[in-house]
Amino acid sequence: MNTKKVLGAASLVAASALVLVGCAPAAPEGLTGTVTIDGSSTVAPLLEAAADLYGAVQPEVNVTVGTSGTGGGFEKFCAGETDVSNASRGIKDEEAAACAEAGIEFTEIIVANDGLSVVVNPDNDWAKCLTVEQLNTMWAPASEGVVMSWNQIDPSFPDEKLSLFGPGTDSGTFDYFTKEINGEEGASRTDYSPSEDDNVLVSGVSAELGASGYFGLSYAEANADAVQLVAVDSGAGCITPSTETVLDGTYTPLSRPLYVYVNNANFAENAALASFIEFLVANSTEASAAAGFIGLSEEQTVVANEELASLK
Repeated sequence: MNTKKVLGAASLVAASALVLVGCAPAAPEGLTGTVTIDGSSTVAPLLEAAADLYGAVQPEVNVTVGTSGTGGGFEKFCAGETDVSNASRGIKDEEAAACAEAGIEFTEIIVANDGLSVVVNPDNDWAKCLTVEQLNTMWAPASEGVVMSWNQIDPSFPDEKLSLFGPGTDSGTFDYFTKEINGEEGASRTDYSPSEDDNVLVSGVSAELGASGYFGLSYAEANADAVQLVAVDSGAGCITPSTETVLDGTYTPLSRPLYVYVNNANFAENAALASFIEFLVANSTEASAAAGFIGLSEEQTVVANEELASLK
């Protein structure tokens, strides 16, 4: 499990807990039980924050959050090993088919928003903004073993060794980035340093002047002393990821919604699971803030409540 909290999350959770008790959906007093969650390392801090907030309401319910990556989480979910799969992308057709084959019906619920962030070393003074084309040059399969220096990305950049860090192939962040930047999900050079732990990626980028990587905005903001955000130009100028640019749609093409997938049968049979999911939807804004994510828009909130209602 990735136990590192986004900076400030613990204090915000503590400050919010008493307020949130009044917002929690009705549930039996003294509820006990277990809720098992696994999936995206990006989304994990959101679920961990929600679990901490929920603990003020139902302290006897044990909510565990694992980080196998979005793909790894779906494997466990469709094998019936977890109640909830958290994901930084939508479920793939083949993953949904695996669940169907195993007789597992599920409901998708949108819980937050994120801006997938490109970062460089804090001492990098040349890559303040990169175009989608330049990112493609950095990460395309054809660049493997070929594009090894920053001046191959842009002649104005220095002849500095390019070192790349990114999520592994089980990550929904990997799937999303490769599709948006390289045009095909999973299409990427392989001569980079992969990890499902975003903290490892932060450490890698912070250690080398010519390093660059990508992961969720919350991790970049929580580690502002270790990595530097890069603005992205998709044709309308250089836009830096932020709450405002993600929600207004100007940070393209790397803005994305975040999800949880809930096992329908377990929801019906496990009162602790039903209580936690109801709490999560009711308090997604507070949980998002505690974990450094971007809350739902009004329209997305309506959708989340409709998705929850379909579970009931």
